[in-house]
Amino acid sequence: MFYHIAGEFVHIDESFAVIDCGGVGYRLTVSRNTATALGTPEAGRRVKLYTYLQVREDDLELFGFADEGELAAFRLLISVSGVGPKAAMAILSLFNPDQLAIAVASEDIKAISRANGVGSKTAARVVLELKDKVDDAQLASQAASITVSRPGASVSIPVREEAAPPCSFFKLGKRKTP
Repeated sequence: MFYHIAGEFVHIDESFAVIDCGGVGYRLTVSRNTATALGTPEAGRRVKLYTYLQVREDDLELFGFADEGELAAFRLLISVSGVGPKAAMAILSLFNPDQLAIAVASEDIKAISRANGVGSKTAARVVLELKDKVDDAQLASQAASITVSRPGASVSIPVREEAAPPCSFFKLGKRKTP
């Protein structure tokens, strides 16, 4: 329904931001990465967040994303059976879209399961359902490790070389020879 909301950035909390647009304050649930990108509200500072509106029988919830890549990753995550918006936001609070793509391509269930409320079975389902959707070109420019951050701790997880996605020849049925 809403693709993005642009307006004055008036409030930030750990899990939501408020954007004043035309005199109406929109409360958007945001990931930790988006909250960090927004920083602190300053008088008159305008921002733009890409949105996803969740409609339930008893509630409407607006989710906000710093960029279209994070929105696309969110939409992919909620397409996975058993992953709702809250779990998707927990995953996106740990990973930016590129880091998530690396974790999925390398089948790193342990890293994905570090998100709050995401167990190993859900993480395995994320990997299983999204591994064919990860773009090899997107991964080619990425680092060899994933950094997972939580308040008070940061862990760098190396991407397993043998689990790294093969080149596009593999998708065509041809294996790359060493």
